[in-house]
Amino acid sequence: MGKRRGFFAELNYQAQQAEKRRRQQEAAAHRAHLAAQRQAERAAKAYERAQVVAARASAAEKKAAEREAARLHVEARLAEVESMNADLAGDLADIDGLLVWALDMDDYIDLESLKISEVEHPPFAPGSLAVPVPLVPEPAYAPEPAYEEPPAPGGLSAMLGGKKRHQQAVEAARTAFAEAHQHWERAREAARGRYEKKTAQREKSEAERLAELSAAEDKYRQECEEREAEASAHNAEVAKLINDLAFDVESAIHDYVGMVLANSLYPKVFPVTHDHAFSLASRELSLKVSVPEPSSMPSVKAYRYLKGKDEITSTNLSVRERKERYANAVWQVAVRCLHEVFEADRAGKIHSIALAVGVETIDTATGRPTTVPLVVVAADRETFTSFDLTKVIPQDTLRHLGAAMSKSPFDLAPADTSRGVRVRGQ
Repeated sequence: MGKRRGFFAELNYQAQQAEKRRRQQEAAAHRAHLAAQRQAERAAKAYERAQVVAARASAAEKKAAEREAARLHVEARLAEVESMNADLAGDLADIDGLLVWALDMDDYIDLESLKISEVEHPPFAPGSLAVPVPLVPEPAYAPEPAYEEPPAPGGLSAMLGGKKRHQQAVEAARTAFAEAHQHWERAREAARGRYEKKTAQREKSEAERLAELSAAEDKYRQECEEREAEASAHNAEVAKLINDLAFDVESAIHDYVGMVLANSLYPKVFPVTHDHAFSLASRELSLKVSVPEPSSMPSVKAYRYLKGKDEITSTNLSVRERKERYANAVWQVAVRCLHEVFEADRAGKIHSIALAVGVETIDTATGRPTTVPLVVVAADRETFTSFDLTKVIPQDTLRHLGAAMSKSPFDLAPADTSRGVRVRGQ
């Protein structure tokens, strides 16, 4: 017996759940719940704003502001009650419609659709590694100094010692030029050295970038190859399941049923778990289903707001209503489980189902965990698939199948299986 969703059950689970939730959200009860919730939020915010206005109002305006705040408070509380009643109505409708919900779904799983036809790879995103390190700009050199010969003296100036002074001026100019040129060469060499150092650093950084980019590309290719390999392995497993089902491999039929049961969505207010085993020799599926304890079921009939006491109270469902709703839910679950398996098994691999629906609880006599059987029934494919479940009363369907049924599921009275369940009732 296996409770855990295996590989194949997980393949189809999320997509099926998303679709079922989408359809659930389209239901009128869900839309009413959302509308009531939005109204309650709007009313609460309006009341908060009115409180702020009242706190800031002048004495003359204060009474009017307080009256408005009080009115909005009542409105907010009434909206809150409406939201609570919408939630409650949705929960009760979900419990009452367990079978109808399933009849509106096709439980068959097209295994071919589970194959991955094309692997989707995220785009390669190197980020900053795709941007080359900026080139180092060429250094801007100062203009090279040019030697300018002092003008030679002429005429009277040359005869009065001008030549000697000119010679001295030439020597001074040449010395100044030599120093200026030397300084210029040193500055040029220093600028060139800085440029070459920065260029070397840039080339090193660029080489590192290219190496990191190459590593990132290698990693991306490896991840793509891994995704491709995973998809191939996935498709191989799906293909094997399809092939094994075609050749009546017992484990494949077991896995397929596990997928069907994993896809069976129940409301949060009434969670259900499945445990199953398949015997190829008898072509029978043994199915154990656990339903919630009666104490976890909604007991409130409606909520109302008492303005005088500024409190929300509730009226409870009668014990009779609670008992009838819980028993009907149990009968629905039993019929629903038979329907889901037989409908999903289009190839007719399963000829009969031995079903037990019960509650896992604590034995008050021993203090140990125990399972109380509420419905025990056996159904063969030919008989069950001839029923029109859109028109049946689940309790009558189970009686017709010869089920052993609890006389009071709400009180956890166990079903009497002493006479057996293989004889169809009259």
